[in-house]
Amino acid sequence: MSGSSPARLYATLVGGALVIAGIVGFFYSASFETHNHLTSEPLLGIFDVNGWLNVVHIVTGLLGLAAAGYAARTYALALGLVYLLIAIWGFTQTTDGVGDLLSLIPINTEDNVLHLVLGLTGLAAGSATPKSAAPSAAAPR
Repeated sequence: MSGSSPARLYATLVGGALVIAGIVGFFYSASFETHNHLTSEPLLGIFDVNGWLNVVHIVTGLLGLAAAGYAARTYALALGLVYLLIAIWGFTQTTDGVGDLLSLIPINTEDNVLHLVLGLTGLAAGSATPKSAAPSAAAPR
């Protein structure tokens, strides 16, 4: 994929932001506790994070930065769908604004709203980016 596109912008900005959030998140909480011992700290006083979530952010962010050059549309659509599903799931798992996913990832209402925005934005960016033209096979001589 050459040139700029909404999907490339999404992959670059969201990928970079996720890597930064994952790294900074370790300064707030590096706990890998699970189930009844699940702990978290609010990143910037807003988003609940822990070690598991920080790793997920770093990995998905690095994938976005790598995909920005050749698979930005696929990344935007896939991550958009995943975040949309996580937002819906998260809204069902929060009680009084707090909850967790799989007893690993802490979530709160603010996380769910951010996931919803990232999901819808990813789907929009991917949909607004045309598919790359498939290379045509050379005609036999």
